Amino acid sequence: MTAEIVPDSEHRGLVARLPAPLRDYAQLARFDRPIGWWLLFWPCAWGVLLAGGTDRLGLSGAAGLIGWLLAGAIAMRGAGCVYNDIVDADLDRQVARTAARPVASGRVSARRAWAWLLLLCCIGLAVLVQLRLPAQLVALGSVLPVAAYPFMKRITWWPQAWLGLVFSWGLLVGWTQVRGDQLEVLAALYGGAICWVIGYDTIYALQDREDDALVGIRSSARALGGHVAGGVMAFYGAAIALWALAFWLLRPDWLVLVALAPLALHLLWQVTSLRVGDNDNALARFRSNRMAGLLMALACWVVGNA
Repeated sequence: MTAEIVPDSEHRGLVARLPAPLRDYAQLARFDRPIGWWLLFWPCAWGVLLAGGTDRLGLSGAAGLIGWLLAGAIAMRGAGCVYNDIVDADLDRQVARTAARPVASGRVSARRAWAWLLLLCCIGLAVLVQLRLPAQLVALGSVLPVAAYPFMKRITWWPQAWLGLVFSWGLLVGWTQVRGDQLEVLAALYGGAICWVIGYDTIYALQDREDDALVGIRSSARALGGHVAGGVMAFYGAAIALWALAFWLLRPDWLVLVALAPLALHLLWQVTSLRVGDNDNALARFRSNRMAGLLMALACWVVGNA
């Protein structure tokens, strides 16, 4: 593995084949780690599907909307990562896992990183104009929370909670694009998504606990200390409970709760098989949330279009 490929890159071979300048920009937007945009995308799909998107928009309309939201997730996750690396360059240089990042290492200047960020935002703008005005306004409401996120690790022990607000925002956009009523269902769905993000990002943060302690970066993984597994279990349990509430508020029938069973079992497996101190294990459990997002999407489709 070359020094230019970060340790947790999922596609070292693909990234390594790119010319060095393109490889740096691909890394800067985390195109080598698609798990991030999957985790940003899935809540978007949940909002569309639980809101009854296939019934209200038709199958092709819902599929088209979900496709646009996927494109937006890829572009805006990339933009968020570029912004995060610009803001965190000094901290990244002090952490082994992030020291080789393009901005931290000096391979990409801050000026060029800002230009790349602007280009990615233009792609996001192309997605934004596909939405109705209410959904556009909701999407634009995410700008300030996203801008504030990189600073949360400096001022709170729970930056994962702020990440939950940000990474679940697409759920609000997807729902609002389809319908504007039953906001109590939306609130429960959103609250569960926040708890899910806190849980999986706590697992992710286990990889950096030692380095974070040395440079003063705060995280839920450090805050929980020796109780990480129990803490993650609690957040996953809260997520399932809130999602069950959302399903019940939409369709008060005990059968709809069965749709959450596969997801609940998957999250239980994550926690019971988690080995604190084993970074490879933590990264694998974190990445498995791509499957968790799919299982939740299927549950939302079943309940939202029953």
